[in-house]
Amino acid sequence: MKIEKVAVIGAGVMGAGIAAHVANAGVPVYLLDIVPENASRRNIVSETAVARLLKTEPAAFMHPKNARWVTPGNVEDHLDKLREVDWVIEAVVEDLEIKQKLYRQLETVCRPDTVISSNTSTLPLKLLTQNMPDEFKRRFMVTHFFNPPRYMRLLELVVSETLAPELLEPVREFVDLRLGKGCVLCKDTPGFIANRVGTYWIQCGLLEAIALELTVEEADALISKPFGIPKTGLFGLLDLIGLDLIPHILAAFDRLLPAEDPFRQINRMPELVRRMIDQGNTGRKGKGGFYRLQRHEDRQIKESIDLTTGQYRPSSKADVAVGKELRELMARDDKYGRFTWNVMAKTLSYAAGLVPEIADDIVAVDTAMKLGFNWHYGPFELLDRIGVAWFVERLRTENRPIPPLLEFGEPLYRVESGQRQFYDRTARYRPIASASGILSLVDIKLQGPPLLTNASASLWDIGDAVVCLEFHSKMNTLNMETMTLIRQSIERIRQDFSALVIYSESEHFSAGANLHLLMAAIAERDWTAIEDFIRQGQQTYQALKYAPFPVVGAPSGLALGGGCELLLHCDAVQAHAELYVGLVETGVGLIPGWGGCKEYLRRQFQNPKRYGGPIPPVKAAFETIAMARVSKSAFEAKDLLFIAGNDAITMNKDRLLADAKTKALMMVPDYQRPEPYQYRLPGKTARALFAIAAGALKCLGKATAYDLEVARRLATVLSGGDTDTTETLTETELLDLELQSFMQLVRHPETTARLEYMLKTGKPLRN
Repeated sequence: MKIEKVAVIGAGVMGAGIAAHVANAGVPVYLLDIVPENASRRNIVSETAVARLLKTEPAAFMHPKNARWVTPGNVEDHLDKLREVDWVIEAVVEDLEIKQKLYRQLETVCRPDTVISSNTSTLPLKLLTQNMPDEFKRRFMVTHFFNPPRYMRLLELVVSETLAPELLEPVREFVDLRLGKGCVLCKDTPGFIANRVGTYWIQCGLLEAIALELTVEEADALISKPFGIPKTGLFGLLDLIGLDLIPHILAAFDRLLPAEDPFRQINRMPELVRRMIDQGNTGRKGKGGFYRLQRHEDRQIKESIDLTTGQYRPSSKADVAVGKELRELMARDDKYGRFTWNVMAKTLSYAAGLVPEIADDIVAVDTAMKLGFNWHYGPFELLDRIGVAWFVERLRTENRPIPPLLEFGEPLYRVESGQRQFYDRTARYRPIASASGILSLVDIKLQGPPLLTNASASLWDIGDAVVCLEFHSKMNTLNMETMTLIRQSIERIRQDFSALVIYSESEHFSAGANLHLLMAAIAERDWTAIEDFIRQGQQTYQALKYAPFPVVGAPSGLALGGGCELLLHCDAVQAHAELYVGLVETGVGLIPGWGGCKEYLRRQFQNPKRYGGPIPPVKAAFETIAMARVSKSAFEAKDLLFIAGNDAITMNKDRLLADAKTKALMMVPDYQRPEPYQYRLPGKTARALFAIAAGALKCLGKATAYDLEVARRLATVLSGGDTDTTETLTETELLDLELQSFMQLVRHPETTARLEYMLKTGKPLRN
């Protein structure tokens, strides 16, 4: 059985989001909901949901065209359509009677081999299937997506012993390969894994912060970055979830958890939160929550609520000195130390006490928290970072209960003979199994040292005569060390290997050139150093382009500026679906200087869809670069020509390196270096047209005076300078034009102001 068509029933936020993500996989999906009384259109609920999806930010569809895969309908007129589908996902209201009534209808129309699942997060599978016929039980499972379904990588899968074995693997394969999910098998317990542990952590943090009279900024600063938890922290996450959901979640746990569960000791709603909900301060979807934006005169001011008084005040950065050592933070004899220790001691002990109740092993729990709550480390990885023996000894000193899993104080993970292992409940270590088709740099690094390395990059042997170049500076920004290691890698591969993959397991591929280094050189007015930096980048990328072996870029996350330019010089790209790529230099008052203009122009001229002479490709390049356009996915990156039409896209990030290696190996046998491209550019004619267009934008208030200056320098490069279409320009000549314009712009104080503002705020300055 293969899953080739899907139906989602329930067009609320979750149901519609799931349908959109199925459509992102290029799979047809029916989206059905009820017919409201006196409705003007019978499909109005599902049609409205699709229209809303097209406007949602962040975008639910990876490309607006993906909406064509979603067919809206209703459960009165279109249930017979479910005979066509291989998987029906129920995402209706969390009401057992309503769900089971729907299941009985599905039984009458679905094929015997059609999988039926629920997206529930609160109702156990055994309750959902209670009093249902055996034929229904053999095809039913829980498939719990996390919101928003496109971006959250976790899918919790709950199955029963009665499930037909042949139905499980097609679902696991589909959500892995087509939807890009990390599929974690959970036990049939309340909240499954991530919500059980995550809600406990939230509730602990909320109650402790109020009891210790912390500010919300202090609590979020303490409980986020030091522990590898997203910067939203605790209160920012509550605002994102919506405070109005919390009473329902707590009520469900109160109803379903056994009396002895530690959750019951903290399962109470603070009076402050009750008042906030009553006043409509439910978070981002309400009037604000623990944080809110308020307009004062001509600007917006961020405010936060005082946990003691319930009054809002201007928000300010927490004055909390947090070191790198978690033990030191948790051992502090002040309210900050007590807060972090009390919250994390309870949370980590609770997680340890839930194995094997909620999952067979600690790996599943860690994976669920990393994929479902975006924690950088799972609870058990955090325990190892803190020190299990130290943690247990402190629990013992304070007469807190010690979970059986931790009582011996042994590390929970170890490496033995190059193999990662985890500690199980029988006090033995077992190997961590990798799924087929996944290649991990983490595992590669256990086999031995890198072939080459410096502070910014490393080169790893990933087998079959293929090597992987990994960046590991902050945000993978690029500097002279990066360029040095790329050139050294080219020489090493030339001697001993067949292909290169450029890839990183960090969140982002590369945020571009290191602007801090550029600002330091500007402050010293060291123009020679800046020019050398640009020339080194140009020469390095050219060497990469014309290397005698295939080079495959494997980007995920941000690939901006110099990171985008690097991809433009690769022979091929194997991109993760969540790729946000663009030439964004104009935002800091510069232009691409490492060959980005040259290569992007070539892409536009070689675009098979281009039309009409030399000016349209130049115009397209000018508009994209001048507007600093960034793709919202790898699919949009193809539209923008940042990756080529024949480049491939991987939905599951865990599979990206293996897919890129496979692509590189396929290119090796017949590989030939690209031929240098000769440009015929329109020169002054194009520059005059661009000047008129830019001037019009300024008149409309959409461009500043300095935007026009940056656009003028960009136009000079893209039009070929003093040339016309009767002449040809080489790549070297275009690189010289890039360097010349870059050096002219970098001397402007307006560029300096833009760079400073970007480094300070992370946002572009319109000066």
